[in-house]
Amino acid sequence: MRVLLVEDDESVAESLRRGLTRYGYEVDWVSTGRAALAAGPAGLVLLDLGLPDTDGLDVCRELRARGDVPIIVISARSDETDRVVGLEIGADDYVSKPFGVREVVARIRAVMRRVRPPETGRRILGPTESYGRITVDRKACRVHLDGAEVVLTPKEYDLLAFLTEAPGALISREQIMEAVWDANWFGPTKTLDVHVGALRRKLAGAITIETVRGVGFRLMIDPPPAPTPPPAPPPPGAAPADGPPGGRG
Repeated sequence: MRVLLVEDDESVAESLRRGLTRYGYEVDWVSTGRAALAAGPAGLVLLDLGLPDTDGLDVCRELRARGDVPIIVISARSDETDRVVGLEIGADDYVSKPFGVREVVARIRAVMRRVRPPETGRRILGPTESYGRITVDRKACRVHLDGAEVVLTPKEYDLLAFLTEAPGALISREQIMEAVWDANWFGPTKTLDVHVGALRRKLAGAITIETVRGVGFRLMIDPPPAPTPPPAPPPPGAAPADGPPGGRG
């Protein structure tokens, strides 16, 4: 997804750009309100309020008047009035500086879950989402396979919930470790392989987690098994299969 980042602080912008790129986002950076209003279409806008040429609230108001692109305000202004005004004129969320990349990514995902239409083959059922034969209840943190609950450990659930946010996408080991474990994780990533193996066993036949050597993993939704056709009827005049043998006794 293309993200338009409107931020005049180069160090903040570069840090966000690098972080969001690691999570698979394409980031276009501009540093003024004029450039933001002249930029091409984007899937989401990250908008700083303290811009050098205009107030970011005016940019937010103009972007909202033009369409329904999701807007997340990022600002050092922590005053409640600014947050309320930003939300009332059309922002979808408000993040106060300083912030971490993981928080911004979480806010982006939350906003996109609210505004995006259901994807093909994926039914959105409030907090419960269906992926083929499995359902993930993100509010209750429970998983069901063909209607029966699958017992997962907390980290197994977190891993599955993260991977199912983008079925088919290649996600690096670093992205997964940052999102599911900790952004400052410096230990071995063998624990990730152990948890992937557990999900493969517990959800065999419903999902496939492909390993891309040297990069990461890709979760695929398996198609439901084809129904077993009924046995063909015997030809006319044929004796039943379990009947007595023909001929004289």
